[in-house]
Amino acid sequence: MAGNGSFWVQIMPAILFLQLLFRAVGTDGASSFSFANDCQYPVWVGVLSGATSPPLARSGFYLPPSGTFQLAAPSSGSWSGTFWARTGCAVDSSTGRFSCATADCGSGDVACNGRGPSPPVTLAEITLASPGSGGQDFYDVSLVDGFNVPVRLSPSGGSAGECRAVACAGDVNAACPSDLRVVVAGSGGVVACRSACDAYRSARYCCTGEYGSPAACGPTNYSQVFKTACPAAYSYAYDDASSTFTCVGASNYDVTFCPRT
Repeated sequence: MAGNGSFWVQIMPAILFLQLLFRAVGTDGASSFSFANDCQYPVWVGVLSGATSPPLARSGFYLPPSGTFQLAAPSSGSWSGTFWARTGCAVDSSTGRFSCATADCGSGDVACNGRGPSPPVTLAEITLASPGSGGQDFYDVSLVDGFNVPVRLSPSGGSAGECRAVACAGDVNAACPSDLRVVVAGSGGVVACRSACDAYRSARYCCTGEYGSPAACGPTNYSQVFKTACPAAYSYAYDDASSTFTCVGASNYDVTFCPRT
């Protein structure tokens, strides 16, 4: 017994040191993504991990009105990815193939299986720092590929003065120029608003070719429509200054479709 007591006395300082070191290094970092559907209609969430990031447990799921869902974030390493809402989805009775009226990922299934969305689509984009690194997360709401559903992206916890919510909560479809509107038969109106890049494929609107730099590619009359409706969201490719947000130490990111505020 005496020997055992001496053993614990000897190793206690080492245990305390490790505990303090663990706290100093920290395990801070987003542990989950939470989703909520405040729309009056169902959405089918799409999930796409970045090319060098591990996939999450689900790459697509159904979210009814007032529905919620949660996905775990990777427990180690940095991670980047994109979330979006698909609308007007159904299974073709003759082929059994699943497809959506807006933001379809082309997988033929509720799961997107590594496929991204077809524009127009509102995107919630996140890059997480490695847990415990003390690095910054970067996040934004993007209308670069157009608009289909209002979205808010909000971190929980994190550094004071940072970590603010960002949203495109306005109805961009109501302000959409006539040449960018997407109307689906039987939908009762405009279901999405295309970007000028998607509609016209010009270097000027897509910020490519001779316009492929921030100095050469500024806002256009089309992108200003998006910016007026959603000042905090990306309205074109180089809209970084007012549209990229950072956070250190967030524990969770909330993605809300059709946010009420």
